[in-house]
Parts: sequence; structure tokens; C-alpha cells
Amino acid sequence: MTSAQLINQTSSEVEWFTPMPIIEAAIECMGFIHLDPASCKRANIMIVGANRFLTKLDDGLSHQWNALTVWLNHPFGRKSTPLWIEHLLNDYDDGRFKQACTITYASTSEEWFRPLLKFPQCFLHGRTNYISEATLKPVRGASKGSVVTYLGPNVRKFRQAFSKLGTVKVEYK
Repeated sequence: MTSAQLINQTSSEVEWFTPMPIIEAAIECMGFIHLDPASCKRANIMIVGANRFLTKLDDGLSHQWNALTVWLNHPFGRKSTPLWIEHLLNDYDDGRFKQACTITYASTSEEWFRPLLKFPQCFLHGRTNYISEATLKPVRGASKGSVVTYLGPNVRKFRQAFSKLGTVKVEYK
């Protein structure tokens, strides 16, 4: 399996970092990143810059995400993605954090994705070339597009920060 195919299946073997322009837009929207519950020390130092982060050993799914703001670039995997999204939505509904941005594949046909549709989203232009932890270089060839979903009250700031990276949509009422 090639590196490009690997990111579409699982991240259990390789850590994938979010490209810096996406992190910069999240910080522009939320002001800062307080918690990254699915990270590693290297990603946090080099890219995310969260005040707190949880690693694979910490098991972010076993913690409540009590924070002001959350950035979630969860492990990409068919089995793990629904768990991370469910945890994100539950902690938001319970008021454990005020704002969050999460990046996922634009998997509109998946059941786990449907609850995210009620929130503002940025469908990123082109394919996101996630950064390989091993080489610190973008890996081209992802077979799916990505979307950033925003949970929080600052929709205007989200639109402003992310409109340069893709098409922003908000729920039609």
C-alpha cells in the first residue's frame, strides 16, 4: 500500500500532520488552540501549538475535553473516525468547550458525518496533502477531499478565516 493510500485507510502506522495554513485559519477563527486531544509532541511543537495536547498513549477518547477551544485532527480510520466525532459532539453538547475545529474527509455518505452537516463547514479546495511525520513532507495522492467543521458561536470569523482555503457553507434555515 502506498503512503497516499495509507492515509485513506488508517493512521495506526503513520502520524499525519495537518498543513500549516489550515491550523493558521483555525487559530484566526478561534483565537488560539487550547487542546489538541489527538496529537503527538512533534506535531504540537512544529505545527499546532496547543496549550495542551493528548498523545496516543494518553488516549484522548478516555478524557473529557474541558477546554476553551479544541482542534481535532483525529486518527483517520474507518473504525476510529466515528468514535472521535461522537466524542467531539458529546463534549460540545455537554458544554466542555466553547469552540472547536475538526478536519475530516468530506465523507458525506457516512453516518458519522451527517451530524456535522448542521455546523458551519469549509470544503477545502483540492485534495489536502497531509504531512508525513516520517519525512515532514506533504504526501500527495489522497483519494478524498477534506472538510473543516466548526462548532461554536463565531461563524463570521470562521467564514473569514477559512474562505481563502475553500468553500464555506452554513446551515440553511
